[in-house]
Amino acid sequence: MEQAIRIHLAAYLPPEGVAASFEIMGLDTQLIADGTYFVVEADGQIAGCGGWSRRATLFGGDHSAGRDAALVDPATEPARIRAMYTHPDFARRGVGKLILDTCEAAASAEGFSRCEMAATLSGEPLYRATGYKTIEPFEADTSSGFKVPLIRMGKVLARA
Repeated sequence: MEQAIRIHLAAYLPPEGVAASFEIMGLDTQLIADGTYFVVEADGQIAGCGGWSRRATLFGGDHSAGRDAALVDPATEPARIRAMYTHPDFARRGVGKLILDTCEAAASAEGFSRCEMAATLSGEPLYRATGYKTIEPFEADTSSGFKVPLIRMGKVLARA
């Protein structure tokens, strides 16, 4: 996660923006407890990770402000795609798409018809290429004063 944030965001944000991003990003252990977090291993190392959630929190790690563990209703609300990270050594090799496809299939199997996420600028190209559309751009406040740009994106899931 640390390498993914530090390396991938550096192409989009100044150093102070990359540093501020750690405040709003990271692992949400609720995803692990819920059994909705996945890890891809390749060549003996973690190539990427990511998950989905049936809870209200849209983004953020255990340390992030504004988390909400309330369950959402799959009949009326979207599942959340969460905490997606690809190690820089495995970028553009299908790791992110594999995790995203796995998350979407699992959410669909639980009755969700849509997914939403808070995409970083570095993640947006993958999500757009896999059918996600911009709902709205927004900024996440951090204690340093840097406002991290994010994009709320969504997708209607295909039904099996």
